[in-house]
Amino acid sequence: MHSQGVGAVPEASADSSVPAQPGTGIQPAQAGEILAGFLARRVNGSTEQYRRCQNAARQRLDALGSPHPGTTLRVEGALHLAQRALLPPDEEGHARLRRLDTSLSLIEAAFPQVGTDAELCRLTCLMLEGAWRTRALTPPREEEQAAACACPLCRRLPTPPARTLDDYSWRQSAGRPLTVKAWPYRRELDSVLTAGWIWVRQLNDLERDLGLRHRFEDDILVFHEYKRVIDTIDTSHVTQLVESRLAESFSTNSARALVCGLYAAHKRSVDEHWLQQHHAGSVTLPQTNPLSQSTYSALQMLDCLFWHVSPDTELWQEEHLASLLLCRVIDDMADVRVDSLTGEISNFWLAAGIPAHTKALYAACTIALIKYGCMPEAHEPMWNTWLMNSTIVWMGLTGRHALWFDGITDGLPPAEDCPLCDLQPNPCTGILTHGTALTIGPRPTAPALSSRTTELSALCRVQFPRTWALFDAELHAFEALHGPWQGNIDSTWEILRRTYVAAVEASMDAPSPDRARQVQQDAGAVGSEKFSTLYDPQTGREDTALLSYMFGCAHPHFIWNATGHQPTTVTGDWLDG
Repeated sequence: MHSQGVGAVPEASADSSVPAQPGTGIQPAQAGEILAGFLARRVNGSTEQYRRCQNAARQRLDALGSPHPGTTLRVEGALHLAQRALLPPDEEGHARLRRLDTSLSLIEAAFPQVGTDAELCRLTCLMLEGAWRTRALTPPREEEQAAACACPLCRRLPTPPARTLDDYSWRQSAGRPLTVKAWPYRRELDSVLTAGWIWVRQLNDLERDLGLRHRFEDDILVFHEYKRVIDTIDTSHVTQLVESRLAESFSTNSARALVCGLYAAHKRSVDEHWLQQHHAGSVTLPQTNPLSQSTYSALQMLDCLFWHVSPDTELWQEEHLASLLLCRVIDDMADVRVDSLTGEISNFWLAAGIPAHTKALYAACTIALIKYGCMPEAHEPMWNTWLMNSTIVWMGLTGRHALWFDGITDGLPPAEDCPLCDLQPNPCTGILTHGTALTIGPRPTAPALSSRTTELSALCRVQFPRTWALFDAELHAFEALHGPWQGNIDSTWEILRRTYVAAVEASMDAPSPDRARQVQQDAGAVGSEKFSTLYDPQTGREDTALLSYMFGCAHPHFIWNATGHQPTTVTGDWLDG
């Protein structure tokens, strides 16, 4: 794509349908259309190897019992849907875009191989500027209510509790409570985020080492988004280090890290500008945002496309892009209640113009993809296949996400005929392009447990007899997907008893916010104690698969229970991380 700077776009009428003056640039709505069209053209369809592995997985599940017809729910491909019109940036927005364009032009001049990445960054930041100004100056749409749809998913959307910022004072990215010593000679790299990156790359790299496992000096620039890191990392020194290394030995992914870092810095800048305007009373931000399904999906792609490094051969693969988008969706699910208070704009659940049914479908896609990631067939065709499963485990063990805190249910819903339990595993390949179909039908279950899962079941039966029947049933369902489990019994049980099992136990008792808070805090504590075991080359993948199933798929679906928000007002505060 031809590189066209967007910094020279003049201030236009508040009517976003008015085109920019000839030769001066493009509008945010046009940027969204261009970006969506570019992504749609660039996506590579599913490979024969991937389809072959997917069919093998399906046949293995069908062999556990005769397949039953199920309910099918259609998810439309996001990039082909209409974009939401957005207002053009104001004067300060143009200034930010000009500074961005200057930096991107320098990178392009030195490393023309990342010209496409730079153009994606320009378009995305223009969309972001337009979305913020539209949110601040346009009366918000009335949110579509879940009650308007009677599908199996919408009927199970939770009633969210009222929350305040004080409920989320525990959120931080300073490495506590998950303090993983992953980089012994660089203190600032011992953070929650870097620990997650190192872990995912090790999961991917065991058979096919791409040399990415210890490349975090290159990627550290994306930490511009996290205030805590600005105080502990000499970003100018790191920038010089990266640039000098690039000059000596060019790496496309290293150059992409520079572009990604600029995007993260720009996003932080525009977010803080409008939150400060809100806090000063100059504008009143609604909790909702003006994003459509297409706008949201395109906007989120750059937010993760180069964070999770993949080989160039897989960068635009449909399955890879689907996992990236759903990785953001699941993060939004767990974060929506705090994001609604702090003013975060890019949360899917805060998009007033997206029907609740579509939101429920996206949430269900995350569960279906986690289930698919528990299957060994999912990991053969591509390098970057552990992202979704590692994301849900990271969320559950960091103590800085609301998975357990907001996810404690008021009593356990019945497991029989539960559409979430009966969601079939699905890679959700076409979620950006041609669409995908979710199937709800009787889930397969293993006829007997393997030796190690039998020991886990026995431990639960002795220590938590109330939870044992449910826990044992979920182990049978997991092994139907995964096959015999060969993980670390001691560390996995220690994690499960203090996270999933503790949350189930709390759900069986009288509702108690304090008890929910205790589970959430202890989840971070056990993550700090046991996260290192997930790096084990022999059992790490096995443990990750089981924990991801229990955290993301097992009844009572704590991740699903954390979705939705109770409308109040934006405080304008900025919580770390």
